[in-house]
Amino acid sequence: MTVTDAVPTADPPARRELPPSMVERMTLIMDAFEGRTTRLSLEDIARRTRLPRSTAHRILDQLVRLRWLEHTEFGYGLGRRALGLGGGDGTHAEIRAAAAGRIHELHMRTGMVVHLAVLDGPEVCYLDKLGGRFANSVPSWVGGRAPAHSTALGKAMLAWLEPEEADRLMDDTIGRLTRRTIADLPTLHQELNRIRRRRGLSFERGECAPEISCVAMAVRGPEGPVAALSLAGEERAPLEKVAPLVADAARQVGLALFPGMGARERTRHASAAPEETWSPRAMDRLMVACENGDWL
Repeated sequence: MTVTDAVPTADPPARRELPPSMVERMTLIMDAFEGRTTRLSLEDIARRTRLPRSTAHRILDQLVRLRWLEHTEFGYGLGRRALGLGGGDGTHAEIRAAAAGRIHELHMRTGMVVHLAVLDGPEVCYLDKLGGRFANSVPSWVGGRAPAHSTALGKAMLAWLEPEEADRLMDDTIGRLTRRTIADLPTLHQELNRIRRRRGLSFERGECAPEISCVAMAVRGPEGPVAALSLAGEERAPLEKVAPLVADAARQVGLALFPGMGARERTRHASAAPEETWSPRAMDRLMVACENGDWL
């Protein structure tokens, strides 16, 4: 009988134990974000949580859909629900603080109603409102909401989203509030293209409420629109005259929120040396397509 030496076999690789419950896996993912400005790719999250990539992706989709996280071309970040835990949305407080002086200045210079709003799904949410005697005629209030596609504020922000993202937000929600409200996606996209050609200025007359007109501009950050400022008045208010004030105020709020953007803009455009302010000549060029006063 031949006796063979026993050949020791290598120990099998230790099997990684996944957290047994969905809540624990979601907690791992949420804990991967160190703060409101953290942006992570799917690979970053899988590595930090040690979850399989497919598992992480599936949970991330659910967290984005429920607004615990947001997903942009720059990666995943904390969403409105996560930032709003503990009472009040910290991001909104920052936006309101950065815009407070500009809102007061806009009202004092024009006498019109000033709005500050953010985009929340298919709606705008009003963070601030300041106005004189005409304010009671404008059906808006702090904390109130309106369909984004019907307001200059909402369209100003939608214009800087990818078309697919705008479609996703507006899916099955677009409808008329007045006879002038845009009521279909193709027409809405035409209007968003016009807003982009106007360097971001958005107008509406009687689309959200009869006999009310509005001009708005998005406050933009490095990852897209974070809010919008608007001036509202009577239906035939001379919006083209106050539009440069709104544009400049929105730009200043953006620089207050994201100081580094100013340096990047100067570096990118140093050779072109574009106008930083809205001169009358620039405004005339901007409005050449709107000679009939029809902002749609």
